[in-house]
Amino acid sequence: MENMDAKKLSNKEILIKIKDLKKWHLKKDYNAIKKTFIFTDFKEAFCWMTYVSLEAEKYNHHPEWKNVYNKVEVYLSTHDVNGLSYKDFYIAKVMDFNYKKFVG
Repeated sequence: MENMDAKKLSNKEILIKIKDLKKWHLKKDYNAIKKTFIFTDFKEAFCWMTYVSLEAEKYNHHPEWKNVYNKVEVYLSTHDVNGLSYKDFYIAKVMDFNYKKFVG
């Protein structure tokens, strides 16, 4: 597991970390990352959100997300540091890994 510090990452650190993620987008101000996940239906999307929420709770790092039918839009940012931290990139990887389990 990565360092779970809530230290604000520098722009240089963020640019390195974002390369490890697929299809995540960095906001221009470097304060958040965003991704849209597409599922087969609402049930699959909601089940994934439930599973991810349990993982996020373990690390006390909760995503900002929106669900409309089979689509889940996710924004990750660490509010305590007003920017991105290792926690955001860790939870992004958790989301990506579990997405593969839900959609095959």
